[in-house]
Amino acid sequence: MGAYREAYERSVTDPAGFWRDAAGAVDWIRPPDRILDDSEAPIFRWFPGATLNTCHNALDRHVHSGRGDQPALIHDSPVTGTARTWTYRELRDEVAVFAGALRRLGVERGDRVVIYMAMVPEAVVAMLACARLGAVHSVVFGGFGPRELAARIDDARPRVIVAGSCGIEAGRVVPYQPMLAAALAESAHAPSHCVILQRPQAPAELVPGRDLSWADAIDGAQPADCVPVAATDPLYILYTSGTTGRPKGVVRDNGGHAVALRWSMENIFGVRAGEVFWAASDVGWVVGHSYIVYGPLLTGATTILYEGKPVGTPDAGAFWRVVAEHRVAAMFTAPTAIRAIRKEDPDGHLLAGYDVSGLRTLFLAGERLDTQTYLWAQNLLGVPVVDNWWQTETGWPIAASPRGLEPLPTRPGSPSVPMPGYRVRVVAPDGTDVAPEAEGAIVLGLPLPPGCLPTLWRDDERYVRSYLSQFPGNYLTGDGGAFDADGYLYVLGRTDDVINVAGHRLSTGAMEEVLAAHPAVAECAVIGVDDPLKGQVPRGFVVLRNDVADDPVRLRSELVAWVRDRIGPVASLRRVDVIDALPKTRSGKILRGTMRGIADGRAEPVPATIENPAVLEALRPVLRSPR
Repeated sequence: MGAYREAYERSVTDPAGFWRDAAGAVDWIRPPDRILDDSEAPIFRWFPGATLNTCHNALDRHVHSGRGDQPALIHDSPVTGTARTWTYRELRDEVAVFAGALRRLGVERGDRVVIYMAMVPEAVVAMLACARLGAVHSVVFGGFGPRELAARIDDARPRVIVAGSCGIEAGRVVPYQPMLAAALAESAHAPSHCVILQRPQAPAELVPGRDLSWADAIDGAQPADCVPVAATDPLYILYTSGTTGRPKGVVRDNGGHAVALRWSMENIFGVRAGEVFWAASDVGWVVGHSYIVYGPLLTGATTILYEGKPVGTPDAGAFWRVVAEHRVAAMFTAPTAIRAIRKEDPDGHLLAGYDVSGLRTLFLAGERLDTQTYLWAQNLLGVPVVDNWWQTETGWPIAASPRGLEPLPTRPGSPSVPMPGYRVRVVAPDGTDVAPEAEGAIVLGLPLPPGCLPTLWRDDERYVRSYLSQFPGNYLTGDGGAFDADGYLYVLGRTDDVINVAGHRLSTGAMEEVLAAHPAVAECAVIGVDDPLKGQVPRGFVVLRNDVADDPVRLRSELVAWVRDRIGPVASLRRVDVIDALPKTRSGKILRGTMRGIADGRAEPVPATIENPAVLEALRPVLRSPR
């Protein structure tokens, strides 16, 4: 670990020097002379006193450097049958005009703007326009439920809301205006204006005096210049999914964010200016913020905005078409997407029609990457598959194989090693480090590196209480795991996914790994449910590959024996149900907590983040059935 080890050691022994050097890749209006402000520890601020503009770094600087005609953004929309490319100059000009439109509506530096849109280019334009003005954007996933949208409106208190009239999915159109109207009726805060992108598939009715169409908003608007902001000023607020009550608004600052993402694109993802990078996610999630919008554009790469699914738009070869047509060099998606493709096309026949020889690396994150999915993708594509682990709160990978710095060998089941800046520890309940191979809680030593959340929106106390209080001097990730003897990290899942069976602490993630290794299984989940005798017992749920015709009754018994043989009778897994689909969030995370609550007899509501409510409703009777 030559270059990696050198960079990592410097980042933890001389963080100020390390990040001062990394900051040289960013254009500053007032360069940083101080790197870290620790005067309010445990809340830290990076690059205090420095000023910059994130939109300038993402767009204008590339135009000024002579690459204005290079493609910046490709919108590929199989659900509408359209595709379009913007150069850096074209995207800069559209962003400047929409920034002028927002300013004409009263938006100034520090004001908030809520963006409620599908995967359309105007969503990217709106985000960058806010950054151009020094306004703070808060993107809410298009189609999010009214109650949750209202909670975010009340917390962020936006001056303007920018929304689409609808979203388009495979085979259906989802009108957004009824949800926005219900949210505004429930919210205590009223925005001054709503700008509505009218999509022809479902135009919205505009409220006179408050609403105006996107076309009317930009008509006659004067392009706005970039506004200098402090490095410590907020760039955006992103609310964590699945929250109840007042949501937790993760704050991202301008300076640390620009430095960290710029560093990560070249050193972790191995992508440089002029290359094509595709994060197959959504701008409503952190991956979309970091690696659809800001990371690639800060680097001068070409980014792809994809309005479609891994299967069904039109088939399980959709991803390979995008990679081939746009000559994607590196791709980022969730393991769930690859599992969906594998389920539909287990032998990879649909890949044969596409030339994906330009693809160097596939990055997977967002849900635990099981060994079988890792091996299937690697064998199919013939390129390294890089698991990486991070969170909404951190904004960029905590652990990975840094392909641009030193492409370390990957290992199934591990997101590899801690990235520079992250002091990753695995600790016992008393906060002491556990031995290699031993499991514990994963924590990150303070200060967190640039790009991570400095606090929660309007709530320093909640930030400290939620993340920093259990292990003083450390950030609690909420995940459990272990290091191996070589320093590779293994993330075993959320700490509440460790169950206690008759006094034995068992990881449901370990059981999932065993089930996923069965050749008939496409994807699976294991949850711990209450048991009057043993405290908790595990229950398994599996979705079979499309080409499997095994008898479900026989297969259930085989899977129980499969886990018993590999983990031992202590696992106490005696029931595995074969189901059609697992309930997931729109970002691909399996709703294990919701499943656990239903199985334990609680009246769990349908989460706002769910991808398909019908899947959960179909599973309720199975979850509630006698154990």
